[in-house]
Amino acid sequence: VVTIDIDFDGTVLWNGEPMPDRNVLESRLAQAAAQPDQPEVHIRPNKLVEYKSVATVLASAQRLGVTKLGMIGNEQFVK
Repeated sequence: VVTIDIDFDGTVLWNGEPMPDRNVLESRLAQAAAQPDQPEVHIRPNKLVEYKSVATVLASAQRLGVTKLGMIGNEQFVK
């Protein structure tokens, strides 16, 4: 399982490792998508992050062929 955290300021972390830019993130996503048995990719956004940061990661994952994708931590959005 790969966990992608998206912090309140849009910082993206891959299993806790900060991604310096979008190219590095997309390279990791492409490597995950190329595996015969793809890992699950869990996206966990901070409740304060702008949605466009989350949408960018989701769009990249979909475009690069990641099929086992899910959002986790949604309970933080329940009031």
